[in-house]
Amino acid sequence: MSVDKEMVAKIAKLARIDMHDAELEALVPELNNILGWVEQLGEVDVTGIEPMSAVIPNTLRLREDEVDADPQTAGGRREDVLANAPVAEHGFFGVPKVIE
Repeated sequence: MSVDKEMVAKIAKLARIDMHDAELEALVPELNNILGWVEQLGEVDVTGIEPMSAVIPNTLRLREDEVDADPQTAGGRREDVLANAPVAEHGFFGVPKVIE
């Protein structure tokens, strides 16, 4: 696949980027080089290789779910928190309905 000036102009329009003719002409060979590199990646034999999301294995560090002993941060203060809310409904913050 190759890119021409008209395709670069269409991509710029879709991305809402204002570009002049000289800029469009400069991007044509750059985008063609990028597409060439992507085509080279398609030639690599990856049979038997599992997909991965990272180069090194990541694991989540888990901790116990404990309630803090400090009475200021221990929770159980719903009424105090809701006292600051402009509108409270059924023990929760009341927010306006948003429908588009």
